Amino acid sequence: MATSDRRSFLKLLAAMPLLGLIAFDDLKQKAWAAAGKSASDSIYTRLGVRPLINGRGVWTYLSGTLELPEVREAKHQAAMHYVDIFELQTAVGKRLAELSGAESGMITSGAAGAMAAATAACIGGSDPAIVWQLPDITGLKHEVIMFPGRNAFDSAIRLAGGKLVVTPTLQDVDRSINDNTAMIYTTRTGEQLEKLLVIAKNAKVPVLLDQAAGIPPIDGIREYAKMGVDLYTFSGGKGLRGPQCSGLLFGRKDLIDAAVANYSPWEGSVCRPMKVGKEEIMGCLAAVEWWIKADFNKLRKEWSASLDRIKKLVESVPGVRAEISERQDPYRPPQIALSWDEKAWGFTIADCDRRLREGNPRIEVLTLSNNPPLVPAVREQDAKLPARADEMHIVAVTLRPGDELIIGKRLREILGAVRKVARG
Repeated sequence: MATSDRRSFLKLLAAMPLLGLIAFDDLKQKAWAAAGKSASDSIYTRLGVRPLINGRGVWTYLSGTLELPEVREAKHQAAMHYVDIFELQTAVGKRLAELSGAESGMITSGAAGAMAAATAACIGGSDPAIVWQLPDITGLKHEVIMFPGRNAFDSAIRLAGGKLVVTPTLQDVDRSINDNTAMIYTTRTGEQLEKLLVIAKNAKVPVLLDQAAGIPPIDGIREYAKMGVDLYTFSGGKGLRGPQCSGLLFGRKDLIDAAVANYSPWEGSVCRPMKVGKEEIMGCLAAVEWWIKADFNKLRKEWSASLDRIKKLVESVPGVRAEISERQDPYRPPQIALSWDEKAWGFTIADCDRRLREGNPRIEVLTLSNNPPLVPAVREQDAKLPARADEMHIVAVTLRPGDELIIGKRLREILGAVRKVARG
């Protein structure tokens, strides 16, 4: 037996237990159909909307993430009572402070809502007259330094009255600070954040750190408090697995108080349209408390095991290359990269991506050919996309148990059929 044939046989052998599971699931689906039941019947399909298997990751246009059971339960309990939202935000702020070590915190309508609230706080403070004046920044400090540059969400800063000042380097930041500087915005962490904080504190200018996709792990909510970051934000509807329309803002108590003063439910405030309800507030808090207790290393092992099952299934098709990335950066959960000889097979990554999306169930994966809903000017800045056009990536964190078998089976069917035709 040739070496390549032997290698293919061994890969097929490794996939056999998974193929057995798939065959059993197929029989189960047929039994449901014979009983007049449909596993595809749902609140969405009745409207003509197709639910999907999400191997692309936590994208807002794909509805972000699936809430933790604890989050759903907290939202249900919250929905059973009336409360004063001002009192609730104050109480939750104290609880977030206990969990994070920051002076205070608040729940917002996503990380972008937190950006707007932080900007309003740094420009106008808590003065009711200025709260009513914004986004008119006449007579106010209003410049927001963007280090190292703009991103797809900085409209949230401009909505609150901020004028963007783009500074690619730390030297540019230092040179750009003046009497009109209200805030410095950054997405940088590590050494660059440390250096930025020195510059900002010397100039007495608050820093807003945007770590929308920074959970998991949960460590950042404590780490940035210890570093003395004035304000920092995370999304509630991404890796945190809280309510999709929620976010977290932590930081100095005076600035959080000012953010609350410029936020819903204050009528007349610039951030009044960014409403967050009692259900989102309690659901997001429940998500934070869940992650504080979670075993992150165990979760990473489960994600990797899920990707390994996909790897075994697709590699049973000779010529398919699959590599699981186990990056040291904890903010990049494991994902698998798939590729094949597109020219020899006459079948591209984009072709396969289209087949997966058009099939039943719909499957979404990460490719350069499937552009996210970003305006062209910011599309190239998106770090979540693969670096190469000849690779398809599948992200583990948004997969439900069993999704990996469906993805692996579909890819095996598609790529096996394509290879057979290519070989004549």
